[in-house]
Amino acid sequence: MTRLWDKGLPLSERVLRYTAGEDHRLDARLVPYDVRGSIAHAEMLAATGLISDADASAIRDGLKDLEASFEAGDWSITLQDEDVHTALETRLTRAIGDAGARLHLGRSRNDQVLTALRLYLLDAADDLVTRVDGLRESVARLADRQGDIPLPGYTHMQQAMPSSVALWCGGFDEAFADARDGIGSAKRRMDKNPLGSAAGYGTPGLPLDREMTTASLGFAATQTPVTAAQLSRGKAESGLLFEITLLLQDVGRMAADLLIFYMQEFGYVALAADVTTGSSIMPQKRNPDVLELLRGASATAQGCLDESLMITAKLPSGYHRDLQRLKSPLFRGIDLAVDSVDILAHVLDGIAFVPGRVRLDDGVYATEEAYRLVREEGIPFREAYRQVAKRYAAR
Repeated sequence: MTRLWDKGLPLSERVLRYTAGEDHRLDARLVPYDVRGSIAHAEMLAATGLISDADASAIRDGLKDLEASFEAGDWSITLQDEDVHTALETRLTRAIGDAGARLHLGRSRNDQVLTALRLYLLDAADDLVTRVDGLRESVARLADRQGDIPLPGYTHMQQAMPSSVALWCGGFDEAFADARDGIGSAKRRMDKNPLGSAAGYGTPGLPLDREMTTASLGFAATQTPVTAAQLSRGKAESGLLFEITLLLQDVGRMAADLLIFYMQEFGYVALAADVTTGSSIMPQKRNPDVLELLRGASATAQGCLDESLMITAKLPSGYHRDLQRLKSPLFRGIDLAVDSVDILAHVLDGIAFVPGRVRLDDGVYATEEAYRLVREEGIPFREAYRQVAKRYAAR
């Protein structure tokens, strides 16, 4: 196997395993994006006269064939490949000859992987927004089914004021709408084309048309100057992970409410049988494990965010291999968000509030009573507050 950087010198197998790390596994999701970036680059090279139209056509067709065969399971990225870039270029050159060897002109693995990552992130953000929309639809269905059921509203874990299933759902719906907007805003840093910045210092002597690849790949802008591309590494990743952390905090808070509501002492809700598990020792138990794992998911998301931030925190400018370690927390955080949002939507679709188990303490109406005194007797609110407080203290 000849990797893109090989110079014919031997490489220790131990060093290969350590430096390649998880890339040969993680990069599977980047195959279609590296193909897109490579085709755009080849077409730009042909348009600028740096390779022939025939070579560009062979590269395009060869890469599309490789993508299709990868999806069909005919090949995979191996440790010896090291990463998606070597895996594709090696197989492409084997299939189409010298044309494949001309593809890497005017680019580095540094701008190549960043291009693929940003294309992937744009799709991942859109996909997550769609899933959050699905979660909001589940919340809305629950509100439609049982929104009129009264609930106590809590402060300091004490019944405080009257609420309802509709109000409870509405608060979380707004939180998820905010998360949706946050994910959308995180796309700003993803939507810049780094292709053509090469190793971070451009391609002296080559008339690359970076605006052409920006347009063909659908990026909003070309990232300039070329030195900005590597300096921006980790920002788009951390921005999305930050929004994922906030989203999963809201998911966790909803799960925490439902866990309390599900306790026998409350019994406000019944969960569908297919979302609970059992105990290995207690025959009667049906456990809300899925809600407990949802409650804990934001801790994992925050860990992914912290890892991403710390990798780039003290790096000098330019490219450094440390940046390779961004993929693992990034992909882990995205996958966790997708799974958590989808499973919470599934839980909500099978949940039922039990009106007969919901009891509101008389005290939840105290504020409403104080407001009535203000309206009917014209006394200041503070005086009405004291009067109502005395009545409740005497009970």
